[in-house]
Amino acid sequence: MQAALLPDLSGDPAGSPFFISLANNTIVMPFPTTNAQTELQAVNEILASVGQAPVTTLDQTNPDVAIAYDTLLQVSREVQAEGWTFNKEFGYPFTPDTNDEIVIPNNVLQLDLTPDYRDRDVVRRSGKLYDRTAHSYTFTEQVHCDVVWLFDWVDLPIPIKDYIVARAASIVSTRIVGDSTQYQMLQQREAYTRAMALEYECNQGDYTFFGHPRGANYYTSYEPYRALYR
Repeated sequence: MQAALLPDLSGDPAGSPFFISLANNTIVMPFPTTNAQTELQAVNEILASVGQAPVTTLDQTNPDVAIAYDTLLQVSREVQAEGWTFNKEFGYPFTPDTNDEIVIPNNVLQLDLTPDYRDRDVVRRSGKLYDRTAHSYTFTEQVHCDVVWLFDWVDLPIPIKDYIVARAASIVSTRIVGDSTQYQMLQQREAYTRAMALEYECNQGDYTFFGHPRGANYYTSYEPYRALYR
């Protein structure tokens, strides 16, 4: 007799089916999945780390919630500003608008022209790209920049989220509780999660001892003019 798989919705309170094989009476469960960690969940983790009760909404009128949430956003910006493989992009094109100016998007944390532009030096000024060499905001053609982006919480990798939450919990502990013993314990957790984040970064970045030029051979030979240029 051929084995048959019958769905049964009664065994899971969420309504996801599991399957019973009539051939050998074995139960085949679907692989468990979890939703992405939300900002509310992150805030509750921070509150739990400092001994506070969890909340159901991000109510900014609650002082503890406001401190935890603001600290989460602050630490998220600081950590992402370091520049990781997931939020760094090389040679990203920026096109001038009708006024021959390049307006920098709000989610850009850092940017600089690619090394190919050796005769130009740009900075962010008044929300636009400013050429310090030409003393002008005017750009008549598309330019390419190396960019560090600011991502939303739901788009961050899990190891980076864990590090941000642990770091934010350490800061919130000093702002709300002020217990030195608790702070030291949270710092140990922060150090561990940063190590995991760096491990993730090393795996994702595919770094090598010889450097990692984009779109080229991994080996970079010695070129004196490059050393002098640095």
